[in-house]
Amino acid sequence: MGKRRVPDLYRAPFPLYSVKVDPNTGLVITAGGGGPSKTGIKNAVHFLDLQLVGEHQYSASLLHSHDTDTRATMNMAVGNGVIAAGQDGTCCLMKFRHCTQKGGKNAHKDAENSVQQGSARRRAGKGGRVGQDGAAASGDMSDMKDETAHISVTSLAEVQSDLNPQDPLQKVVRFSPDLKLLLTGGTDGHIRVWEFPSLKKKFDFKAHEEEIEDLDMSPGNKYLVTVGRDFACSVWSGNQLAMGLNWLETMPQIAKKTYRYMACRFGRVEDQKDALRLYTVQIPHRRDRKPPPCYLTKWDGKSLLPMLTSPCGTEVISTLAVSDSGTFLGLGTVTGSVSIYIAFSLQKLYYVQESHGIVVTDLAFLPDSLKDKNIKGNNETAMLSVAVDSRCQVHTLANRRYFPIWLVVFVCGLMVVGVILLLQYLFPGFI
Repeated sequence: MGKRRVPDLYRAPFPLYSVKVDPNTGLVITAGGGGPSKTGIKNAVHFLDLQLVGEHQYSASLLHSHDTDTRATMNMAVGNGVIAAGQDGTCCLMKFRHCTQKGGKNAHKDAENSVQQGSARRRAGKGGRVGQDGAAASGDMSDMKDETAHISVTSLAEVQSDLNPQDPLQKVVRFSPDLKLLLTGGTDGHIRVWEFPSLKKKFDFKAHEEEIEDLDMSPGNKYLVTVGRDFACSVWSGNQLAMGLNWLETMPQIAKKTYRYMACRFGRVEDQKDALRLYTVQIPHRRDRKPPPCYLTKWDGKSLLPMLTSPCGTEVISTLAVSDSGTFLGLGTVTGSVSIYIAFSLQKLYYVQESHGIVVTDLAFLPDSLKDKNIKGNNETAMLSVAVDSRCQVHTLANRRYFPIWLVVFVCGLMVVGVILLLQYLFPGFI
């Protein structure tokens, strides 16, 4: 572990702010852009085909680039073939379809027609138009796979997700685990919840005095956990405050308001069907000349009591991810470093210092399994990272070698017998 070079899986022609993996198709979806500035940097959502090369390595090719006009996608959620993208103060919903055509003029025409029909159905007003950009506008042509022949994108709708009068900005978006709710948080401190797919607003309430940093919902939609810049991590039942979390119960020596919550995620517990965990990240409120550590806390997901807190380095954490199985946690930092932790003990298993040249903006673990596709190879886990440096990287943990239990017991038995025989030899009559 340490400073080493991780090869780039893919490099976009614009800063990357979000990465997700579609659990149904295995498509890697990245998004970002230069925003409304007239610098010539485009705004787009990219769809990548991820392939396993050998047992441990990966390659990616660009299938499709969807232009988002003057608005960069800063955050997104993916569920059931729909992307919910945070663009300025709005949440834009786009439906994507992974076509099966192999290429050629007919396939291109079919995909183009599908996109045009979706564009015609899009409601009036400003919004991200449906785009199908050619190779020249999408980056390296050698990495393209007839992009518009395989992916079609349809704009569904958009909702106002942040009403900050100064500079509205949606900071986080999630689908509920059952995909029946869409949840957003932004700089105005409000949580907004919509029924999905009808987009009928269910809740709109002031959750924090300052901007929302993160949110997540537990399985069964029982609890919503929100994190704000006001030092609070709150648990909600519907739109009612159920409780506030206090990680300092495990670290009483730390003064109040010297740290603030930065991220929160629920995670399963491997081999324990009914167990649930919540993970939060705490970062220093102010930076000192000698940087204090950041902290990672594990909570019981049902009682919401803290179980374990562990330091996770002095680099300020910028993003958190949890693997599907709940076995691994991923952390990215503002200095571009990437690490993977084991959830059980919060011990670091993998670390690459400054893997990216600048702040890591998002992480996504590959699904544990995909229908008819082996995506993990001989890796125990694999995680994608993106950053403002336009790079998408993949970080892998090779399968660790395990010894069968019977062999361990057998070796231990031999050792016990050997010690007894040695003692009998050195001290006759010992037994």
